[in-house]
Amino acid sequence: MTRKQVHEVLTERIKQLCKEKGMSYYKLSYRAAIPMTTLIHIMEGDTQNPGIHAVMKICDGFGMTMKEFFDSPLFEREELEEDES
Repeated sequence: MTRKQVHEVLTERIKQLCKEKGMSYYKLSYRAAIPMTTLIHIMEGDTQNPGIHAVMKICDGFGMTMKEFFDSPLFEREELEEDES
């Protein structure tokens, strides 16, 4: 799995959860206690490899555990490998 794939899947999951929960990026940044600029940098790809601490705070903002966040078909290795071809 390339760094680009990891970033794309991570941002897709954040977008998916924001949509499911009716949450804007602003509201997520507030609830996650991370600066809006940090979240935007992650979402736009300026920060391609956010640290585990940032991911944990984003999970907190969604009111979920990291296990729940990563428990998505988006993170299944088979799905990622298919996208490489």
